[in-house]
Amino acid sequence: MTSTWRAAAPVRLDFAGGWTDVPPFSRREGGVVVAAAVQLYTRAEVRPGSSRYRLLAEDLGEELETDDPEALAADGRLSLLRAGLRMLPVGPCTLTTRSDAPPGSGLGSSGAMDVALVSALCQARGESASTREIAERACHLEGVEAGIPGGRQDQFAAAFGGFLRLAFRDPAVEVERLALDASFLAELQRRTVLCYTGASRFSGSTIGRVMQAYERGDAEVAAALFGLREVAELMAAAFHAGDLDRIGRLLSENWRHQQALDPGMCTPEMARLELAMHDAGALGGKAAGSGAGGSMFFLGPEDPRAMVTAARSLGMQILPVRWAAAGVLEC
Repeated sequence: MTSTWRAAAPVRLDFAGGWTDVPPFSRREGGVVVAAAVQLYTRAEVRPGSSRYRLLAEDLGEELETDDPEALAADGRLSLLRAGLRMLPVGPCTLTTRSDAPPGSGLGSSGAMDVALVSALCQARGESASTREIAERACHLEGVEAGIPGGRQDQFAAAFGGFLRLAFRDPAVEVERLALDASFLAELQRRTVLCYTGASRFSGSTIGRVMQAYERGDAEVAAALFGLREVAELMAAAFHAGDLDRIGRLLSENWRHQQALDPGMCTPEMARLELAMHDAGALGGKAAGSGAGGSMFFLGPEDPRAMVTAARSLGMQILPVRWAAAGVLEC
């Protein structure tokens, strides 16, 4: 009987410090990110024993079938799946992936998919790997094997789960699990409103623009990156203190710094949503992930229903927020 190997990894909300995990800033200065895993999952399934390679991304409606292993090296669609099979070969198989998060959501679903792929492929190869090894291999899969530029917070958040303070000093990553009171986490969850504004227009060229500006000494970009790192440290302290008002203010401060990195960070849809949520009583909010579309999340008052109504009136999709205490799962 043919075995099937499955893994699931959660996406994340980056509360503060995103972009500081991206080289060369993370290598030269060191970055800090505070992130929380959320129960929207990416899933990978490996079914060996076929005579052909069949790659299927169910949520994207994309499929590739070939009996030529060389086709896995070609550029183009399903790049992460092909990169996974190059890096961790299992022979001809059916490799199926799907994600609960909408495309271009800014929730780190690509990094989470890296983690799910590595876990499922390691299982299929009969290899055991620690959580850290899975995270590090997932970073290699995306950044080196697939050649997609970016940071490493998404893979570590998906692998470890929970609330994390991640410190980056390339190549090292320090993982600090934030021990938070259950009642505080429940209140934070109840008052967090996550809105999908449409697929992000962010691209690798945006990373290139921002980091090239940093390297040539652009004072505004450098100040924004240092500001983002400082907000992340303050955010970790606010979480330890259970201070929701301060968390809200820091979300907005992080978003101000992020918008200073590149003119395309805030789309018109995001600007309208931010204004509507402010009018509905939001304590603060920011883009999830890199910006330029995707999702935004906001921390609301004790009764956040006016925020939900305001977001829906603008045509936004409300995504569920449930914290994921565990990271990648074999399933």
